[in-house]
Amino acid sequence: MIQCRLKWLHAFQKQLSGLLPPGAIALQPFRGPKHVVCALDPYGTWGYPYDSVGALGGVGSAKPCGSIIRVEARAMNQHELIYDWNVEGERQTPHCPGIELNDETLRDGLQSPSVQTPSVHDKIRLLHFMAGLGIHSANIGLPGAGEQVKQDVILLAREIRDSGLNIAPNCAARTLRVDVDPIIEASERSGVSIEAAVFIGSSPIRQYAEDWTLDRMLQHSSDSVSYAASHGLPVMYVTEDTTRARPDTLRRLYTTAIEAGARRICLADTVGHATPEGVWNLVTFMRGVVADTGEDVKVDWHGHNDRGLGLVNALTAAYAGADRIHGTALGIGERVGNTSIDQLLVNFTLLGWIDGDLSALGEYCDLVSASTGTPIPPNYPVVGRDAFRTATGVHAAAVIKALRKGDDWLANRVYSGVPAEYFGRAQAIEIGPMSGVSNVVYWLERRAITPDPTLVESIFAACKSSDRLLETEDIMNLVRTWRLRTTGALA
Repeated sequence: MIQCRLKWLHAFQKQLSGLLPPGAIALQPFRGPKHVVCALDPYGTWGYPYDSVGALGGVGSAKPCGSIIRVEARAMNQHELIYDWNVEGERQTPHCPGIELNDETLRDGLQSPSVQTPSVHDKIRLLHFMAGLGIHSANIGLPGAGEQVKQDVILLAREIRDSGLNIAPNCAARTLRVDVDPIIEASERSGVSIEAAVFIGSSPIRQYAEDWTLDRMLQHSSDSVSYAASHGLPVMYVTEDTTRARPDTLRRLYTTAIEAGARRICLADTVGHATPEGVWNLVTFMRGVVADTGEDVKVDWHGHNDRGLGLVNALTAAYAGADRIHGTALGIGERVGNTSIDQLLVNFTLLGWIDGDLSALGEYCDLVSASTGTPIPPNYPVVGRDAFRTATGVHAAAVIKALRKGDDWLANRVYSGVPAEYFGRAQAIEIGPMSGVSNVVYWLERRAITPDPTLVESIFAACKSSDRLLETEDIMNLVRTWRLRTTGALA
């Protein structure tokens, strides 16, 4: 990368100016492979070599020693090109090393009213993607829902065992023994330890609707947790609607579950009620409840996206001290869905909390889309078709300039806050009504088509009169028409 921020040496500039071609500017000399002193033109791109003697080239003895050359100065530090307000200033993003992710796609995600249930073959493929992406655990179903779900759970658990997948399975269950029994059976038949995620509602509105007393809730919680633990299952105790529950109720429920053997608890924003402030208040409160028990208990966060706050709430939960965050691929789930685990992976990576290979993230989301019948919106972050695609003249021109420098790092950041290369993606330059001529030239060159001015003019005129982007076939038809008109041949 060309460095154009060399300090000026005024004395050198003054003495050398008489030797320079018109319009050139003498900047700080530096030693190249042939110990030459270079002067840059006004654009800082081309240099004029001079013989160098003495320290950094005695100014009085500098003589032209060649024709114009491309300057190869030292690379600019990448941190100098982006000032990051996320880590500068009074408030800084906390660092959360050791944060974990729990994928709920195969359980909570399938509760979306609009999805179809994937085949067990696709579920197995999805499980492999989860493990490959570094996701730590996955909910593989609610086996108490029926025989088919239970059989799928057993097959998935065996796949984890047989393939040596580095992912820990868990299963959901109501705080009833009849729901815990199928998890015990699945664990015994697969030979895999399966965490029981037993859940019960906790908010006053749920209690009123169900005619539950707190004593009954405490009894169900204690009985189901101790029952699962006595059969050797690790237990995560979950309260539904935690974000609308009273603090004294939560303290009693969670303390009871911990005393019964739960070594992980989960706070659930079941209806997507919470704001980031509410998440912070709840998580810090519950960390205090856990501390009061004196036990080593992990805290999970499970969020929904009804107010469009799923992602920011999940990040806030991590800031506040949650140990594991739940999500689903593409955010599928009840009503408008859950926190998107793909977006959690993206943000955890950009924040430096995790450092895994996410090049298969798009494939994972594509498989979820295909197997559940969930279309990916074009503007969906990172994996949507338009995430790294532009036809706008100004944007495209900047990306093209970076690409012409042979600098993919620059091209992937000059008009993007998310580096495409982290996620197996690349910049795409399209042609449409907002495009400039550079779009057309670059598009043709990328396909080894000579950008003849008349061809460029023909395509540019077509895009300017279009109400949408030109598809590849549209452009190639214009190329074929131009070739036929100019040479009499289509090839």
